Amino acid sequence: MVPLSPVTRMRVSRSLLVGTILVLAHSAAQSAEWVIEGHLVAIADGDTITILDREKVQHKVRLSGIDAPEKGQAFGDRSKESLSRLVFDRQVEAHCHKKDRYGREVCKVMRGATDVNLEQIRAGMAWWYREYANEQTPDGRASYEAAEQEAREKKVGLWREPNPVPPWEWRKKSRARD
Repeated sequence: MVPLSPVTRMRVSRSLLVGTILVLAHSAAQSAEWVIEGHLVAIADGDTITILDREKVQHKVRLSGIDAPEKGQAFGDRSKESLSRLVFDRQVEAHCHKKDRYGREVCKVMRGATDVNLEQIRAGMAWWYREYANEQTPDGRASYEAAEQEAREKKVGLWREPNPVPPWEWRKKSRARD
């Protein structure tokens, strides 16, 4: 092995230090999660809620990993009602990992040991939002995908329809009409 000059050793050390810092920063960003504990006070639709925390601060929360039918879309009202039955006026814990472009906190919502987001998929009241699958754990992706597949096969909820329109396509068509 050829010995390295002092300058080369310093460059290698700097590169390793910079690389280590970048890896740690990336890891911190990936694991930056916060938890909101509180009382569920409002349901906007099948994937958006408002939680009132102990300090009486309202948090607008978008359920992560799912996309529910919009207001005015087939199954929009039923999806909202389903979510309401699951969590309205109850204590919940929201595990959040980012804010969306509307300022909503994007979270997995838990009612005790129940993953509320997953339950919306199981009930056929939401799609697994594949576009954001990379934000889920491998186990989360697998369980959400399996729940959607099972709901489709059993023709539960919106899957009773012959050709249900995903909300992202419905929104796109709505914007085109405006």
